[in-house]
Amino acid sequence: MPYTIADSFSKLRSNLEITFEQALTVSTRQNGVRDTVNAGMKVVDDFLTGSYMRSTMISPLKEADVDIFVVLDPYYFNHYNNQHGGAAGLLEYTKRLLLKTYTSTPDISRNGQAVSIRFADFVVDVVVGFNRTGGGYLIPNSINNSWLSTNPKRHVEISTEANKAHNGQFVPIIKMIKSWNKAHGSFFRSFHIEVLALEIFRGIRIDDYPSGVRFFFDKARAAVRMQNVDPAGYGDDIGRYITQGTVNDAARRFESAFAVAANAEMMASRGDIRGAVDHWRKLMPYHFPAYG
Repeated sequence: MPYTIADSFSKLRSNLEITFEQALTVSTRQNGVRDTVNAGMKVVDDFLTGSYMRSTMISPLKEADVDIFVVLDPYYFNHYNNQHGGAAGLLEYTKRLLLKTYTSTPDISRNGQAVSIRFADFVVDVVVGFNRTGGGYLIPNSINNSWLSTNPKRHVEISTEANKAHNGQFVPIIKMIKSWNKAHGSFFRSFHIEVLALEIFRGIRIDDYPSGVRFFFDKARAAVRMQNVDPAGYGDDIGRYITQGTVNDAARRFESAFAVAANAEMMASRGDIRGAVDHWRKLMPYHFPAYG
């Protein structure tokens, strides 16, 4: 087992990854879902998106979501926008289509902006949408039966560019923050953490993983109180689910995590590696390795 902080974070980074065999399962499963949709609807384009494509998905696979984006022929927009249930109606139709093929799947449900297929080992979210005039895409929002503007391909590009600018350390730090979030109630939405990280590390040099994680928690205390806009440029506040009544709780969570991370760094600087590792494990108990 690792005995240095650098070794511990290297093992942490490895623990956050899904296995090669799991990646093969994801590839087979998502291709099957895409084939099903293509066989039952007029599809213009389809592609993987979400944390899987941004390389920010963390293990275990059974608790992860794999997102498929399907761009439909404009016929469906005209058909469902003017009648037949609007945006919610389109998602319901997509759900019924998938149910015809995946008859023994544990659960297929319609959520706010996608149809979720809950397999035994992981979840596939199918997002249907349309090419948007001026760029990007329109996707259905069944919560208020409206259409949302987004651009998941641009989100992947932005994440890739940020990771390259930070010499490959940006994406691993996001995964580490997601591990902390998962271990402490999953209060923050996954993509919100990524948007916060884009804002916090913009123009900043990441020297190492411990200081990068601590720096994120430090700056997130204030950043979470602000609007965190869609990095693709559509003006949407990604943190809108955090209300006036819960924003203090959100800031306190980052405050508490910052205190633990700062103490871990202080212990390491004094040569107390075991104490530092124990503190890091408090933040990320599911993935951070034990000392010795």
